[in-house]
Amino acid sequence: MPILTPKQKDILDYITKFSGKHGYAPSQHEIAKHFGFKSLGTVQNYLVRLERQGALRKTWNARRGTQVVAPQPQYSEGRKPESALTAVSLPLLGRVAAGRPIEAVQSDETIDVPATMIKAGSHFVLKVKGDSMIEDGILDGDYVVIKKQLTAENGQTVVALINNEATIKTYYNKGSKVELHPQNSKYKPIIIESDADDFKIEGILKGVIRLCR
Repeated sequence: MPILTPKQKDILDYITKFSGKHGYAPSQHEIAKHFGFKSLGTVQNYLVRLERQGALRKTWNARRGTQVVAPQPQYSEGRKPESALTAVSLPLLGRVAAGRPIEAVQSDETIDVPATMIKAGSHFVLKVKGDSMIEDGILDGDYVVIKKQLTAENGQTVVALINNEATIKTYYNKGSKVELHPQNSKYKPIIIESDADDFKIEGILKGVIRLCR
């Protein structure tokens, strides 16, 4: 088991308690403010060291995928921590609305995601705009990893095009109707004809990435 310095342990404890209370990890700014660090570089150094020791890892889960967890770092000899696994660069294709639909914007950017998140199939990344999915842990400014496919099961989170505008919602097939449910009580579901020409599923959610700032 890695030996942590007192300050590393304090930071790890803070991240654990913050994540447990809020359901997502603190930002680098919040960590810096809590500990009185004047530089975000100091925070980054601590986070990198904790990840390398296996004391921090990301939980890449489609419904609560942005939580940073702090497990007890126990590894058999020679085993690498999850954070050390290979990353894969995926195209960042634009923005997707977590609110009202907005137009998808093409981009030449890429973003690195854990290779363990990517299974069979083609994947891409979109940046979230809006707050309609916050009860699923998807926040404004997050990046969502999407597996390209044209169909979905009830209850899956999908990216869909409605009149060529992209939105991310929870999908339900109601026979002749399709309901796209937000995960925020202040928004109402979007209800459309299941055979509408202006409706298309672009893919299903495989993970959420929140970049520390």
